[in-house]
Amino acid sequence: MKQKLFLTICALVGYGVSSAQDLPANPAPGKCYVKCITKDTFKEVTETYQSYPAYTTLEIEPATYKTVEERVLVKEASKKFVYVPAVYETVEVSYIKKEGRTDLKVIPATFGTDSRTYETYPKTSGWEYKILEDCPSVNKEDCVAACFVEYPAQFREVSFTTLTSDATTSNVPVPEQPTTYKKRVIKTPARVDEIEIPAEYATITRRVVDTPARSVPTNIPSKSDEISRTVMDQRGGISSWEEVDCDLLDPNVIPIFYELASARLTNASKRTIDDTLLPLLRESNVNIEIMSHTDSRGDDTFNQSLSQQRANSVVNYLVSKGISRSRLSARGFGETRLTNRCSNGVECSEAQHQRNRRTEFRVINATN
Repeated sequence: MKQKLFLTICALVGYGVSSAQDLPANPAPGKCYVKCITKDTFKEVTETYQSYPAYTTLEIEPATYKTVEERVLVKEASKKFVYVPAVYETVEVSYIKKEGRTDLKVIPATFGTDSRTYETYPKTSGWEYKILEDCPSVNKEDCVAACFVEYPAQFREVSFTTLTSDATTSNVPVPEQPTTYKKRVIKTPARVDEIEIPAEYATITRRVVDTPARSVPTNIPSKSDEISRTVMDQRGGISSWEEVDCDLLDPNVIPIFYELASARLTNASKRTIDDTLLPLLRESNVNIEIMSHTDSRGDDTFNQSLSQQRANSVVNYLVSKGISRSRLSARGFGETRLTNRCSNGVECSEAQHQRNRRTEFRVINATN
């Protein structure tokens, strides 16, 4: 039991063993504690501010004019260009009408004859046995003689054709065919003669600014006013530990029911909230988290949005009953935290799906 209490307190404050000195002093066995948060305090102050800025007004003194004479250019100087065309003459130009070439004549290969002697059977030798004639013995093997005999090699002469000279080519030149054509060429190139045309001037009168316009400034002072505003006097924070029921630290299911695919609270659900959450929030200074869930039926994205809307509906109802919104937190989990096996594609009874369509709350901390 003591080990479970220690783990619960560590989960609430996020501290390790090294921060044990920050935990409640003299804790009671089987009790749970949350940190209390001191609210910010404010004060009223009065400040002077500039309600209308200082500015400058301007009065204009118009410009004055005088008449002057000027010699002006009425026609700019220019140039006249006279074109003189080119003069041509005819000449003959030589060119190759058909280029010369070199043809090739084939000289065929020539052949001769020759012969060569080949050994068709090699020289051999060996023992041969010969039965002597007029053998006096009845057994002929008694009259056998062994002779060492040699046979000469056998040869054959073969005639064949040889290449005297291989096929070649000889060059046969074919001369080119020259001719001419007529061409008109420039004898005297074209040119442009430039003729100067002088500018023309006239005398005009015009009115010019003698004294330019100017502005005369007048300074208007600024105006001030006062404003009262609320400023933070002292920032709040975590100040002490408060004992809470350990069961309130874990998610507690509230029997809140909604219409199908709706986040609107029924009258029965409002009475449930009045009987469970309102007394807890009014009789203590704890802050709670509202967690809403759906079953697995329907679109996942729609279920996520619907669960968040349902959690928001509970928070908004509590705020309408005078509970500060800063003490409440709403979270929708859709179908991500099913309490049984009834996930997508699994057939379950209506009662099994009902266990997943739940709204829970848990204490997260306390305020002073």
